[in-house]
Amino acid sequence: MSDEVVIRAYAPVLLSARELAGCEHRVALDHGAAAIAPGAVARDGEDPSVVRRKEAAAAHRERVRELVTTTADGHVRIEAATTQARVDATVHALEAGAARIWNAMLPADRVAGRRGGSELLIRVDDGYVPVIVVNHRVSEPAAAGNAERPVAEQRFVLSSPLHTWAPARDTTRALRNHRRDLLRLGHLQRLLAVAGHGSACGLGGVIGLDADCVVVHDLVACADSYDETFARRGAIAAGQVPTRPSRVGECRSCAWWPVCERQLVAARDVSLVLGGGQVTGARLAGLDTVDALAAHTGPPPDEWSDGVFADAVVLARAWLRDVPLVRRVVAPEITRADIEVDVDMESFGEDGAYLWGTLLTDTTDPTRPVRYRPFVTWDPLPTVDEARSFAQFWAWLSAERAAAHAAGRTFAAYCYSQQAENRWLLGSARRFHGIAGVPTESEVQAFIDSPEWVDVYEAVGDAFICPKGKGLKKIAPVAGFDWRDSEAGGEASMDWYRLAVGLDGTMIDATQRDRLLRYNEDDVWATKVLREWMSSSAVTDVPHVDDV
Repeated sequence: MSDEVVIRAYAPVLLSARELAGCEHRVALDHGAAAIAPGAVARDGEDPSVVRRKEAAAAHRERVRELVTTTADGHVRIEAATTQARVDATVHALEAGAARIWNAMLPADRVAGRRGGSELLIRVDDGYVPVIVVNHRVSEPAAAGNAERPVAEQRFVLSSPLHTWAPARDTTRALRNHRRDLLRLGHLQRLLAVAGHGSACGLGGVIGLDADCVVVHDLVACADSYDETFARRGAIAAGQVPTRPSRVGECRSCAWWPVCERQLVAARDVSLVLGGGQVTGARLAGLDTVDALAAHTGPPPDEWSDGVFADAVVLARAWLRDVPLVRRVVAPEITRADIEVDVDMESFGEDGAYLWGTLLTDTTDPTRPVRYRPFVTWDPLPTVDEARSFAQFWAWLSAERAAAHAAGRTFAAYCYSQQAENRWLLGSARRFHGIAGVPTESEVQAFIDSPEWVDVYEAVGDAFICPKGKGLKKIAPVAGFDWRDSEAGGEASMDWYRLAVGLDGTMIDATQRDRLLRYNEDDVWATKVLREWMSSSAVTDVPHVDDV
């Protein structure tokens, strides 16, 4: 295929709020302002993970609408089928002075180049304020303050009840900042103003995952940031600012990834081995390719400020040699014990944790079977039955721990990347407080803080440099473990769960329950195999940094 590039024709630019955050090169590609090779096309259809996130967000929006409309009057829901019909219906509702307008689509601002809609518009004294509904948490309980996060450093919020617009300072909550939300609210505020229905109050709101209030934002305070971002993104979409591909997190689900990947591999781009601010630091130092980074000797460049530069060089050299793992140390270390329990949790989005899988190994008694024990609820999440399965898991784990202590044996429980497990351990204790068998948050926190809760992911990071990623499914095969299901993965498990519990009115497929249990069992076995391999002499087969 020829290396000649072409510029696609594009229509006049109208930016949606989605295009104000994330990859700039994607904006250029979407609007035909980026050069691509002839015959190169985007991936057909949306990535399954994107589809699942959209479906979850839509379901959450509908739950919020149903919740709010039962507590307040004067609601209008826009249900028109086409975009223009939605715009017309929204304008009619605005001009009629409806108290609350759901599923609004505002008239496009063709002069400035904006388009977009809001889940909710709320009428105030002099116009309307935009309120968006998002499928993530937008606030958290305000902490009493500690050395890591003093009260003075917390960002308290303005909040309003769901049923009425009454913003007030809320000292019970601390803000969880999401730049995308602020950009979208700023976008909608400008569209409302051009349509002649904006409010001078300069406020906008977000209803998050918990749907217990509206978190209110001062959009005037972030107007300059919005304007700067909008101007740059508009110039990119119009082809006035050149962009280049660079591997980032969203590439995994982007339709343009096949196009960008080909260009990056051909250029041996440094973003293939580095991420985040490291890419910027490397490029500022003139290290644009993997080869240039691998060949670098001497001290770190002045421009480098994110992470250990020596690790970056090793990553590049390992990538060139197709080495999946490099030892940082002569002998990797990980906590071992007489009684070892591997734990893996399965959750469904933000709805809850339906499965706690465990695998107990008695290293002092080789005749004791290594047995997989799942603690599960098949009631569709969210469900109070989650409390039962969680309580049973906690009771079993606590009993094995206590028995080990009583027998004078050491005990350790393991997971791979405890961030997810810790979140649902604490979250389950908080949500189901008072239900029989459910531990208190303080009990859970004491366990998490103890040396008996071991994060294998952290141990891997301490012991190895991982050129191909540090996920369990990247690392465990190096230790000799393979999953029985070739499609096993977190994203696939979401589809399996839908079928397993009959979500959205589908028939329950019991075979998918077996599939989820088998997948979870393999995850705990993978954790066990990996940590035992780290403690064995076989780990020395992995090349040391000095060898690379």
